[in-house]
Amino acid sequence: MLHLKKRTQVWMLLASLALGAAELQAEPAVSPPKLALGYTQLPFALPEPGSYELPDLGLAADGSVLDSESRPTTLYALLSAQRGQISLLSFIYAACSDVNGCPLSTMVFHKIKSRLQKEPDIAKNLHLLTLSFNPEHDTPAMMKHYGQSFQGDGLSWQFLTTHSEQDLHPILDHYQQNIQKIYNAKGEFTGTFSHLLRVYLIDANKRIRNIYSVDFLHPDTLINDVRTLLLATAADHKRRTPSKPVPSTTGIFSAGDNKTGYEQADYQTHAIALSDRKGKAADLLANIRKAPLGLPPVPVPEDNPPTAAKIALGRKLFYDRRLSLNKTFSCAMCHLPEQGFTSQEMATAVGVEGRSVGRNTPSLFNVAYAQTLFHDARENTLEQQVWGPLLARNEMANPAIASVVDTIKENPDYPHLFKAAFGKPANMETIGMAIASYERALISGNSAFDRWYFQKQSHAMTADAQRGFGLFTGKAGCANCHLIGKQSALLTDQLNHNTGIGYQEAMGKPAGPQPVQIAPGVFAQVSSQIVSAVSERQANDLGRYAITQNPQHRWQYKTPSLRNLVLTAPYMHNGSLQTLAQVVAFYNQGGVANENLDGLIKPLALSAQEQADLVAFMQALTGDNVDELVSDAFAAPIGESQ
Repeated sequence: MLHLKKRTQVWMLLASLALGAAELQAEPAVSPPKLALGYTQLPFALPEPGSYELPDLGLAADGSVLDSESRPTTLYALLSAQRGQISLLSFIYAACSDVNGCPLSTMVFHKIKSRLQKEPDIAKNLHLLTLSFNPEHDTPAMMKHYGQSFQGDGLSWQFLTTHSEQDLHPILDHYQQNIQKIYNAKGEFTGTFSHLLRVYLIDANKRIRNIYSVDFLHPDTLINDVRTLLLATAADHKRRTPSKPVPSTTGIFSAGDNKTGYEQADYQTHAIALSDRKGKAADLLANIRKAPLGLPPVPVPEDNPPTAAKIALGRKLFYDRRLSLNKTFSCAMCHLPEQGFTSQEMATAVGVEGRSVGRNTPSLFNVAYAQTLFHDARENTLEQQVWGPLLARNEMANPAIASVVDTIKENPDYPHLFKAAFGKPANMETIGMAIASYERALISGNSAFDRWYFQKQSHAMTADAQRGFGLFTGKAGCANCHLIGKQSALLTDQLNHNTGIGYQEAMGKPAGPQPVQIAPGVFAQVSSQIVSAVSERQANDLGRYAITQNPQHRWQYKTPSLRNLVLTAPYMHNGSLQTLAQVVAFYNQGGVANENLDGLIKPLALSAQEQADLVAFMQALTGDNVDELVSDAFAAPIGESQ
């Protein structure tokens, strides 16, 4: 009888919501809300559990919370309360009256709890968490009252709140929950919120595996995904969710100390001895003279036509540490060839003496085609661009152009090389031309995509990558910025866009603990105060605005090419997204709302399978000559060697 009484209370709650919708219908000026999918039967058949993969969307965030008995705890403590347990996390506020908002997620959770009473093997491995984002009203006592009707035997379901909004905001920021209070004309808080419904599926390793919006939240879908995760073995999980891609297909040309899988406790190092990293010089001039499949002719400036001598000289300069203030830092220490000519091990670059650069190192693959350079598009030629890092205090830190020129002139291994390449000594112009000539030769194409799309080789790309291409050019709208032409594809529009990443970094400072990895598979929660105390204070990055001073350009950054993308993690101008799956999830949610958000950025409503297909397509954009370019870099003369 008690169980029946509780169930009756539940459906009375849902009936009251429906009644509210009916009352809205009685008003002639207001259309009744269309009930979300979660209230109905699925109109399609679900795939068999385990027949598909759920991508790794990144590490779930921690935060300080209170349970319904007012006991302080953390999200991590609840997520790992039982070994091997999967969690579903929803965000609500108790007074929500939007039938397709908080009540929808609560109703879906209740249906899951009811159905799994007959499947204890699944129920014991699943944990439901509901966290309020209105701590002022939703006290522990209120959350206990709210959840009382939903308790019972079987599946664990905890209702949580926070001590204050100060504790809440870091959690909302990490989970990219855009919650806005609604005020009336007098500026008074109405007790209601504007928010987008999202529910998070989190695996036993605290990795987010799916994010459900109102269009995809359904008990059948969630249970199917939970079964899929439970069917996956630990080895299969590791194979499908690496923290970073392997930067090359051939062992000796990959990162010297590859960190793939470092977030997992069974990580094993595969370091490569320097003595084994011997390269072979390539004909880089041929890359410029005849671009590979999928790329247009390489643009060459009239005043700096390429020659083998210029490219060889530029390569030597690129790897020469003597060109920095303290003779310890070269261009290649940020643009590591074996790491996609970027740095996979750091979100943002570090210059001489450990000085923070503040932005992610852009890859140099196909940089010859870039119409503007740097994330804020402040330069427009490679010949000019090279002087930025040489003179920047937080990069190579040379105090003046003269100091670089004098360093080169004073080294006996350079004068004859400049004479052979330019017919004159080193100066500001010829140094820029030489390094630019080498960078211009780092051309990489003829990817699986190129062979499938431009040569019509039907089996060049996998089926999931082909589906991903359909999404890329269709539903997902990626091709609006990452252009694909009839004869070639640079996969960039060469423009600048505000996706919300810069806004989020500038305006959403975390106040709570942050996860810090201290060993393979071992994370510690460190307070933001401690992190700040040992970190360099970083100014807000306003993107293109810093160059133009146009307020409309705040947080705009240059669209990168997507070629060789799998080799160049982490992603975005600040390196804040570690995997391609996280990048897709970010765009799927519609970026981060702000007043200058680009009009092309909007929620995509992609399913987990569609997101995985997009990742598969981007993995097919890797050129076939990457190892050749890396091998050539390893063959470069270092220092005073000839």
